[in-house]
Amino acid sequence: MRRYILPVLLSCTLPALAQQKEDDSLAFRHIANEILTNSKAYANLKVLTSEVGGRLAGSPGMVKAEKWGVKALKEAGADTVYLQECMVPHWVRGAKEEARIISRRRDFIPPLAVLALGNSVGSGPAGVTAPVIEVASFDDLEAKKDQVKGKIVFYNYHFNPTFIHTFESYGDAVKYRGRGASAAAKYGATAVIVRSMSHGANNFPHTGAMSYDEAYPKIPAVAIGLEDADLLSNRLKDEKDLKVYLRTNAKMLPDTIGHNVIAELRGSEHPEQIITVGGHLDSWDVNEGAHDDGTGCVQAIEILRTFKALGIRPKHTIRVVLFANEENGTRGGKKYAEVAKAKNEQHIFALESDAGGFTPRGFAFTMPAEKKAKIQSWAPLFRPYEVTDFTEEGGGVDVGQLAEAIGVPMGELLPDSQRYFDLHHAANDVFAAVNKRELELGAFSMAGLLYLIDEYGL
Repeated sequence: MRRYILPVLLSCTLPALAQQKEDDSLAFRHIANEILTNSKAYANLKVLTSEVGGRLAGSPGMVKAEKWGVKALKEAGADTVYLQECMVPHWVRGAKEEARIISRRRDFIPPLAVLALGNSVGSGPAGVTAPVIEVASFDDLEAKKDQVKGKIVFYNYHFNPTFIHTFESYGDAVKYRGRGASAAAKYGATAVIVRSMSHGANNFPHTGAMSYDEAYPKIPAVAIGLEDADLLSNRLKDEKDLKVYLRTNAKMLPDTIGHNVIAELRGSEHPEQIITVGGHLDSWDVNEGAHDDGTGCVQAIEILRTFKALGIRPKHTIRVVLFANEENGTRGGKKYAEVAKAKNEQHIFALESDAGGFTPRGFAFTMPAEKKAKIQSWAPLFRPYEVTDFTEEGGGVDVGQLAEAIGVPMGELLPDSQRYFDLHHAANDVFAAVNKRELELGAFSMAGLLYLIDEYGL
């Protein structure tokens, strides 16, 4: 009799699995139709970017954005909406930066396109005037260390064009923005100019966070647009004694109060078990923060709205978090993780969207292999929507804090990355740069993934 058990089990199981697949496919179609037809994500993004605008931690824009978040989440139908207080850094850019080449040729050169790096110090009212020394890398800086004192160090490190996934180029180059100032100050540099973290065909400088090593003097630090980086490099080849005048007006004020904006759809069967989804609410001050990360915020809100509109009552609590201060401190993500750990909360998954609102290609995950395999088994459901990549390792910066604190499995939406660093941290990250259809497809992809995780667990 034993030899007949397997066929009997298969005869019972296969129709059930086929029916489950059909039901899930139909649920996906309903979710996609709702979002692609009735989504509020694009309209929400327009308000956040055009009416609120830049929303750097500590700024008046941050406060306006928090109020916007509460309103948008209530309108989406959340069961509850609340603020989670956290202290955030308060860095102020001040008046517009100024940078000029001073040449013995006495020819006219337009001002250089620069932006002070986040958390950097200002130059003082008189600015800095000094010769420039160009370096290609930290190794090159070390080789030229005896020539650095009293000069402005120009890090002319290019984005690697051979990386197809452009976040690899960013990860390779961003160290010069992050710690380049202190590395140069160690040898007596008076300021640093850093080639922007971009391969865009434009001259927009890209700001972003940096940090100082307290062992060395704090010196001004700016990013320079790519066209002007090439101009400066070419001039230096012919004119070794060329100088640059640089003036920045940045300063760091005492920490101030910010908030994570949090909303919940309470679970019907396991309300104590939480699935987190979100993006970061803050942005840099020089743009509207559309792709970074307005799109992630409105996609998370759209999931909540869609579940309510379709009458999907999740088994587990779905918690939408609009994180504070990702850009220059990650204080919001750290506070969320700290509270979750202190309360001994049960988190089963955390998902983030912080790679732009472009066409979704897949997801990155950090979790045990058996859990990842379960998610990968759902890949056929996503294939009709051209979301196909479930192989990457990774997860967002904010949910990464939660993963580190309590070990929760995490994931991140992977949109097409080719255009992201054309505008990341630059003045052209505006509402007009976001495609409505691409934004909505990303929201659907996230909603579909959370639907499956809520339905079947990990």
